[in-house]
Amino acid sequence: MNDPYAVLGVSKNATEDEIKNAYRELARKYHPDNYTDNPLSDLAGEKMKEINEAYDAIMNERKSGKNKGGSYNGGYNANSASSFPEVRSLINQGRLEQAQEVLDGVPPQSRDAEWYFLNGTVLYRRGWFDQAYTSFATACRMNPNNMEYRNALNHAQNQTRRQNNPYRSYGSTGGGCDGCDLCLNLWCADSCCECMGGDLIPCC
Repeated sequence: MNDPYAVLGVSKNATEDEIKNAYRELARKYHPDNYTDNPLSDLAGEKMKEINEAYDAIMNERKSGKNKGGSYNGGYNANSASSFPEVRSLINQGRLEQAQEVLDGVPPQSRDAEWYFLNGTVLYRRGWFDQAYTSFATACRMNPNNMEYRNALNHAQNQTRRQNNPYRSYGSTGGGCDGCDLCLNLWCADSCCECMGGDLIPCC
């Protein structure tokens, strides 16, 4: 990976606020939603991935240097599931970087189904549908009876399919809408409106 500071266009002495502001500006510029049906969409997607990786690398590096005792410096207890309500709140506020910081601070042995669901939600909001699908799938394996997790998995799967094959035709005659897609979208829309006010996973 390239120097993450160079990717974000900041110095190694930059403050955390400067890093976050630089990340936000680049994310707004290169977010995949800005390049729908644009021939540059693939390049924008790769750039967005590089930006996310650079930001995560810097924040993880700084967090590990500041918090050798294992506690998150932002007021959350990242060593247990007690931080998860705060993560949901951060996601609903659009503060994805802070939400990811809290999640990253949870030790691997403490990462339960809720952790993987919330991690998938952050990835989904960033436009990383493949990674989000993997995280949602893990949440569903750990808690197969949770419909919130299942709906998120189905929606991420649908988005991944569309992203990987944006020119796919629907239906056997090449027009209209595939029955499975229609059922999936209706189910997703109905369920997500009841889960967390419909805020975590934007549907359809």
